[in-house]
Amino acid sequence: MYPNKSLLTRGLVLSAIVALSGCSGIVMKPHGDIAQQQANLIVTSTLLMLLIIVPVIALTLIFAYRYRQSNTEATYAPDWDHSTRLELVIWGAPLLIIIALGAITWISTHKLDPFRPLDRISEDKPLAADVKPLEVYAVAMDWKWLFIYPEQGIALVNEMAAPVDRPIHFRFTSTTVMNTFYVPALAGMIYAMPGMETQLHAVINKPGVYDGLSAHYSGAGFSDMRFKFHGLSNEDFARWVETNKAGGAVLTRADYLQLEQPSTKDPIRRFASVEPGLWGAIVDRCVDGKKMCASTMMAIDAAGGAGKGGVAGTMRTAWRDLYGGTRERRVVAALCTPTNPLGLPLETADASAFSTATQKN
Repeated sequence: MYPNKSLLTRGLVLSAIVALSGCSGIVMKPHGDIAQQQANLIVTSTLLMLLIIVPVIALTLIFAYRYRQSNTEATYAPDWDHSTRLELVIWGAPLLIIIALGAITWISTHKLDPFRPLDRISEDKPLAADVKPLEVYAVAMDWKWLFIYPEQGIALVNEMAAPVDRPIHFRFTSTTVMNTFYVPALAGMIYAMPGMETQLHAVINKPGVYDGLSAHYSGAGFSDMRFKFHGLSNEDFARWVETNKAGGAVLTRADYLQLEQPSTKDPIRRFASVEPGLWGAIVDRCVDGKKMCASTMMAIDAAGGAGKGGVAGTMRTAWRDLYGGTRERRVVAALCTPTNPLGLPLETADASAFSTATQKN
């Protein structure tokens, strides 16, 4: 006699509900095309794996019951050791599933690459050739989010918006530690790292107010590092931009340095304009102007390496070797500084020398 199937079914359903109780419904029913494709990928992968998991679990329960010690009617074959058909099923079925999962993973990895521009608005709506993506720069701070709209010239703390059915091109960086940008309704998680720039192409297909958060632990204020993402019509987005321009201040470098100081539960702040070059300085980690920008350091390395300015910043000098002979060697003539990036002698250290040396390399 088999166990009560109704009771077993209810138990499995209850277990699944308990296991999934911490999952938000928006993750599997999002309102952005990229997030929807990712949700479909999860469903497809799960169903493919269930083709193996369900039969294995079912057969385990059936075998345990059928060949229990008290069942004297069960077949007893102690000399049985091989079945070609059974071996083909045991190894063939999982192999086919792995091949299918591998193909799906390879295709989706390239198709859903966050750096790849969108080729459609939704499943039934292609991307028009004349549509220009909305540019948004996002900075993960301790513990808040700063969003800069370079085309609109505004910036906000802990709030952002985008027109419905318009591609969004995000650029991310961080002030201190690695963090993660995540709007479940829009797309998957994207890391933001200091001194680096990551990207995401996404689109929101339905108006609404959606939750955004940091999905990577980054310290004491991590739990409150949340923001609101508004999906608006083109008209409402234009009004939203004008509202921010009318009620905000100017985001200068000095304001940014104050803003990046650690704080928790920050309210929404609006900036009507942004000092030119701020985003580049944030990524280059030289907003305060007291240290050399990362891009300048890399240019110096390209011009000779080791941060010394290369051959252009050296000179020949005589020295005695261990055997009493005299030889020539090159030594560093000057150390590089923000105003003398190539480490050239003072009489030749000017912007034109740096530009020429950089172009040659």
